[in-house]
Amino acid sequence: MPIRSVAVTGATGFIGGAITASLLQQGFQVRALVRPGSSRKPLPFGVERIVGNLDDPGSIESLLRAADAVIHCAGAVRGAHESTFTHTNVDAVNLLVRVAVHEKSIERFILLSSLAATQPQVSPYAASKQAGEAALKQGGSEISWLALRAPAVYGPRDREILPLFKAMSRGIVPVWGESDARFSLLFISDLVAAVSQCLSCATPVSGIYELHDGRSNGYTMDEIIEIVASVLQRRVYRARIPSGFLDIVASANLRLARIAGYQPMLTPWKLTELRHPRWVCDNSGFTAACGWEPLVSLADGLPLVLADKREL
Repeated sequence: MPIRSVAVTGATGFIGGAITASLLQQGFQVRALVRPGSSRKPLPFGVERIVGNLDDPGSIESLLRAADAVIHCAGAVRGAHESTFTHTNVDAVNLLVRVAVHEKSIERFILLSSLAATQPQVSPYAASKQAGEAALKQGGSEISWLALRAPAVYGPRDREILPLFKAMSRGIVPVWGESDARFSLLFISDLVAAVSQCLSCATPVSGIYELHDGRSNGYTMDEIIEIVASVLQRRVYRARIPSGFLDIVASANLRLARIAGYQPMLTPWKLTELRHPRWVCDNSGFTAACGWEPLVSLADGLPLVLADKREL
């Protein structure tokens, strides 16, 4: 049976929002779970809004009722305590899978995971992403399930990588870590296309797969700077940030967050992730499974990102 109705978590976020908009354009019926604190955030016209929480069985049952597929985009990428990552990235997957298996109409379950799951020892976030995949694999044996490990995803509306590209466009870039560290990138439209491909394949694609933008060995920061300089036709100067300074700021930010009660991005855990020497994906498995190919290189994606005039 073709997929007609899709339930989405994280639809008010960068990735979830792009996926939701694409689903509507393709004619899917879309139902989205929205936290009470985010209930005023805009969603594309036509989305059925379910106000609730990922830890509430009733909310999840309402979200998945009569749906054909579920796309789980919501996740914690920042936090002051390990429990924050476990609660959102593991416990929520467990609950979603349990309800999805009980809701007999669900044919496919797509989890937006992260390349960080390949290195669970690096941080609580990375460990939670791997544990979330394990929860899906263990609990979803009765349905077609898929986990997509994305690298750093960028595009319009992104608030994590876009500031770095904006700084480069002004001629300066902060540099940290080792010069030979490599990482993959992925433009948002290619990630959206991968999800769409998974929904439209006549034979469901199952398993854990990695995605990247077609550059098989990723990038170094110097290679990124060279591409930016070529695209923008301007020099980009490196501003190296002392490692010790970052350590001090990250530790202070974590302590303050635990006192003030906010969820920090820059922490000692995040620094360990940023300093890891190799965050590089392998596309071959997913391409062989469903025929997906990335279309947007960094040189193509940069102008699209930098043309976005919305405030960060």
